[in-house]
Amino acid sequence: MTSWHVGVAAEAFAAAQFARFRYDVSVQYGANQPEYDLIAASGEKMLKISVKGSQDGGWGLTQNYKKGYDYHEAIQKWLDGHHKKTIFCLVQFQGTAENEMPRMYLASPAEIAEVMTASAGGRGETILYEYHKWGPRAAGSGTIDRIPEEWKFTEERAQYMFETYGR
Repeated sequence: MTSWHVGVAAEAFAAAQFARFRYDVSVQYGANQPEYDLIAASGEKMLKISVKGSQDGGWGLTQNYKKGYDYHEAIQKWLDGHHKKTIFCLVQFQGTAENEMPRMYLASPAEIAEVMTASAGGRGETILYEYHKWGPRAAGSGTIDRIPEEWKFTEERAQYMFETYGR
């Protein structure tokens, strides 16, 4: 898939999963809108959702903030640029057959920043990895980065996100 196909497919799967769990879903009109791609609503509560798709096992999130800054500073600048009521839906296509659902995760910007700051043995990283074992010559040699299990996009996780971050 091209990066455009990954993005379109990721948004479609994210919208479908929220709808599957009985949330109302609105999709922003127009490409590359700021801050969020979807809105999911339930009663009076609403979440703005930024969808990130990947087919290589990771999501490059802070590389645009890295120039002139160390990893932790870049992550903090990225975090400062996101509203605390926006959440991320991370969609991973790597290793999935065309008739399978991609793996999906829900996380707040603060949760993502915390994991990215601890990445590479605490050095930090511009990429949020689903699973990555650092090789012997890497800064994080011998450490493993992975998405927390509790981030899996389940009905319970969606409900938690609405209760915690919904407006």
